Amino acid sequence: MLKEFRDFIMTGNVIDLAVAVILAGAVSAVVKGFVSDIMMPVIGHFTGGVSFTDLKIVLTEAVVAADGTVSTPENAIAYGNWIDAIINLVIVGFVLFMIVKAYNKTKKKEEPAPEAPAGPSQEELLAEIRDLLKK
Repeated sequence: MLKEFRDFIMTGNVIDLAVAVILAGAVSAVVKGFVSDIMMPVIGHFTGGVSFTDLKIVLTEAVVAADGTVSTPENAIAYGNWIDAIINLVIVGFVLFMIVKAYNKTKKKEEPAPEAPAGPSQEELLAEIRDLLKK
């Protein structure tokens, strides 16, 4: 059983998948940094200095005790984080599209296989069978 498991793990597909998952994590960190540190400040600049991560709809205000500590945190819908995640998804999708497109350009185009020579038609085959049966 261990030998079968080892053989399964050592197949190319599993190793390729492991490499892809590790690279996806690294690409995700790079893209998230790009979106939050480069794209969102530019978008915030054009929207009047609004930071999307600060956008929220407060359902219940936070309750602050007399000593200044928060006894009940606020309950809010943080839709700005959702907008940030959507922009992140679009950028990741575009980057992956460009990578796949570049990869497909590097692959050799398969030359079309030469067409098989046209054989006898169905009528010719039937006539040949008829002639053989007559003999």
